[in-house]
Amino acid sequence: MNLTEYLTKRLKKRKILLMTHVVVGYPSLEANWKMLEAMGGADVDLVELQMPFSEPSADGPLFVKANQEALRKGIRWQDYFDLMKRASEQFDFPVLMMGYCNTAFSMGFEAFCANIRRHCGEGFIIPDLPLEEFGELFKLSRDQDLDPIMLCTPTNSEERLQKICSHGSGFIYCVARKGVTGQNTQLDLAVENFLRQCRQYTDLPLALGFGLSQREDLCQLHGKAGIAIVGSALLKTWEAEGESGYRKHLISLAAARE
Repeated sequence: MNLTEYLTKRLKKRKILLMTHVVVGYPSLEANWKMLEAMGGADVDLVELQMPFSEPSADGPLFVKANQEALRKGIRWQDYFDLMKRASEQFDFPVLMMGYCNTAFSMGFEAFCANIRRHCGEGFIIPDLPLEEFGELFKLSRDQDLDPIMLCTPTNSEERLQKICSHGSGFIYCVARKGVTGQNTQLDLAVENFLRQCRQYTDLPLALGFGLSQREDLCQLHGKAGIAIVGSALLKTWEAEGESGYRKHLISLAAARE
């Protein structure tokens, strides 16, 4: 079953799906595993594992700090892929690689795709890689049965949205607003209109990310998006309330899917 089939099947039982996020190596690999166990316990629908990078341009202050701290502690590619494989084998949710172009480029796109597949990842998200620069990544992804996840933003023209969506695979990542992760997003008419625009150009599930944080956000997206992406808000909860608060937050988010 490919990623789109998996998501479509889950959406027959749930009003919206939940995708969560882990910055690998922050606060530690041991803490990452506890986060993943909590996600498994809440039956989240899919997870993106972020490979830390020195200049995470799409990320807000909390994730920037997390990236810097993970790198300072010496996180390595092998640590990252070991966690990816372990999570993929232990839990039911698909795992996606999330990272920045320089990281994939330095490894080499062919090795990048081969390593994700070898360690049981299902696709990847590279937010700073424009469509025009993907080049051979599309073919290399197909060769490894990976889904390269395309990002659409509210600043894209109609023509560009159509072009991006035409290259979509797995699902389409819709960025809720201009700016970086971590700031609250108003789920207003502008967001609804943006999702409707994207829907015109693809039959793939639409995921909405950047600024979602609580159960009410997911409930507002019923019938408008297929996947809600929550990242920074969960990490904030981990830092403020520890593992128990993190688990409660996940369970609250997960309950909004029914």
